[in-house]
Amino acid sequence: MKIELKRVNDAVHFEASGMGDVKVQIDGSPEIGGQGLGVRPMELVLMALGSCSSLDLISILKKQRQEITGFDVTVDGQRADVVPAVFTKVHMTFDISGNVDQTKAEKAAELAVKKYCSVHDMLAAAGVEVTYEVNIKS
Repeated sequence: MKIELKRVNDAVHFEASGMGDVKVQIDGSPEIGGQGLGVRPMELVLMALGSCSSLDLISILKKQRQEITGFDVTVDGQRADVVPAVFTKVHMTFDISGNVDQTKAEKAAELAVKKYCSVHDMLAAAGVEVTYEVNIKS
């Protein structure tokens, strides 16, 4: 796997690309010259965790023939007060709409987060406490 970053302006705005044609805008904090032109790197870490877990969770629920009509995830990270300000705790809230069995969704979330999500494993190996909850809405 390989990504490429290209600096876009004279500050700290970058455009990232992976193996496909999709571009991601990344910018730093205002303290280092960021201008709000993209997501910050640590936000990308939370986005990676949320999306990695969600892709697997949806896949598992579909295999179980659960009817998903809506799916949202919120990822809330707490960071250390010292530099480097790494994540110490992260909590994910999966909000799923449809005809979905709560027990199946909770078991699927456990598998998705703790067994299949490599981002979770990297964070957990670094000592980050990762928790989650599943809310089913009809």
